[in-house]
Amino acid sequence: MKVLVTGANGMLGQDLCPILEDAGCFVIETDVDNMDITKPEETEAFITGTHPDLVIHCAAYTNVDKAEEDLETASKINAAGAENIAKVCGKLDIPMVYISTDYVFDGKNNVPYKPDDKTNPINNYGLTKLQGEEAVKKYCKKYYIARTSWLYGIHGKNFVETMLSLKDKPELKVVDDQIGCPTWTVELANGILKLLQKPYGTYHVCGSGHTSWYGFAKEIFKQSNLNVNLVPCTTDEFPRPAKRPQYSVMDNDQICRNWEAALYDYLQLRIEEAV
Repeated sequence: MKVLVTGANGMLGQDLCPILEDAGCFVIETDVDNMDITKPEETEAFITGTHPDLVIHCAAYTNVDKAEEDLETASKINAAGAENIAKVCGKLDIPMVYISTDYVFDGKNNVPYKPDDKTNPINNYGLTKLQGEEAVKKYCKKYYIARTSWLYGIHGKNFVETMLSLKDKPELKVVDDQIGCPTWTVELANGILKLLQKPYGTYHVCGSGHTSWYGFAKEIFKQSNLNVNLVPCTTDEFPRPAKRPQYSVMDNDQICRNWEAALYDYLQLRIEEAV
């Protein structure tokens, strides 16, 4: 199978591409330097020219806080970019995988969100990703929408690395009233492969189980055998430009493993990479 991946140089893309290759796929790696998804003509020409069997759209504007002040750029990449790809995929009858987010929900649930639950984003990032979802549904006949959450991976800046870099602080405060599903990029990549065996539609591809950011940090330090003075705090004590949903736990139908088990493997990989 010939698979075109957008955002191939990103945190997810760098784990996804080799996993696809190991599964026997021929991977066409794209990023802004060889296919600018915000340019409709360039996008159509590249996809038409390579004519893949599948497009996995990972490229995104992911700076949640900056999207509050720069909605134009976030919309251009997340909404219009997804629309440009979906239009070509629809026209050429190419299946498309669109990576979305738990931030399409408002966080007012008290049970895990199911794929068909009502969306209601409370920040610009979530809004633009939802607009991307809607474009995919509108223009692409064959699609998988894969919502993920609290993503971390070896190839990018993420919460795990931030926590480990702050391990020597006299006191480390971490938010304890936002609940979600930590997800390793490798788990998401393997989850995407599983989706391809399922009917087209919207799925939640995130770590099984749930925790708070404080609980996540606590587990990171526990598994790393580090004694850190970790203190839980509220969202109000740690204000950010973008609102975050308080509860964005998603029902993943067991597509991915338990988040603690995945974190263990990630931390082991970090040790191997450092040797």
